[in-house]
Order: sequence, then structure tokens, then C-alpha cells
Amino acid sequence: MGDFWVFGYGSLIWRPGFAHTRTERARLNGYHRSLCVHSHVHRGTPERPGLVLGLDRGGSCVGLAFNVPGDLREEVLAYLRERELVTNVYLERVLPIRLASGDGVPAVCYVVDRNHRQYAGSLGEGEAARIVHGAVGQSGANEDYVLSAVEHLEALGIRDHWMEKVARLVREPSSSLV
Repeated sequence: MGDFWVFGYGSLIWRPGFAHTRTERARLNGYHRSLCVHSHVHRGTPERPGLVLGLDRGGSCVGLAFNVPGDLREEVLAYLRERELVTNVYLERVLPIRLASGDGVPAVCYVVDRNHRQYAGSLGEGEAARIVHGAVGQSGANEDYVLSAVEHLEALGIRDHWMEKVARLVREPSSSLV
């Protein structure tokens, strides 16, 4: 089989962890980046879950697409499945994306399973910030995860107004978040 594309919208953008020959800005239509997954391990606990990113239905999402050589297909897919499908809150899909060059290509994407118990649903900025505030898991504070995600997106020139608003609320928590 030939080369294939992987679409990254969150940590895959700044830490893909797999070999690829090209990276290009891309847009996925029909899904948006959202803090819609309850984290019970890495950024929270079962008693005090945090939130991590998922691709949820509706809108569009700008991220990065990674071109992977066909001879690495099995290796890269095994790595991605181990990384992304630990609790099966994400579903592996091949969806059409639009590269910055204008080309439309199919890409491996990981979208949230709305029927999974970890799906947090569609949250407003304030509610998301309230859940994130104070949540801590094995990988650290949930606030650090959100702020880092926004910093990485901004460094790449990717604007996500919803995430930026959540980050502002996390940085300057009011008494209503505590």
C-alpha cells in the first residue's frame, strides 16, 4: 500500500511520536477540537476527572497532517492504536481532509465516541474551565495540559477561540471556578 496521512488536532501536533516524511497544515470538516473527554488517569482521577481533547461532531478543525510512508503503515497504525485507543473513547476513522496546498486526501483520524462513558458532551467555556481547574492525574495538572495545548496551537498560528477562552478562564480563575 502507498503512503497515507494522519490528522493531528491535539498532542499529535506537537508530539506525533511516529516517522513521517511531510507535515502540512490541514482542515477537517464536520468535526471540531473540544475538551470533551473525561480523563480518569492522565489529567484526573475517577473521583475528580479532568478533561482532554477530542474531535467532536460539528464545525471544522485546523490541525496538522502527517504523511507516512506506506512501508511504515503497520508500525505507525499499531503505535497510534496503542496511544489513542487505550480506553476506546476514540474511534479510528479515515476521513477526508483538505491540505493547505489545496489537495483533498483521506486521513486516519481519531474522533470521540459519543456513546462512551468518558464522553463529557458539549461544554461551555466556563464549565470546561471549572472541570479542568484543580484536576490532577498521573501526567500532571489538567491546567498545564490546557495551557500547553493553547500555547502549541498559537505557536503554529492555529487559532481556536473556544480553547483560548477556556485557557483564559483557567489562568485567571474566578471564585465561581473554585
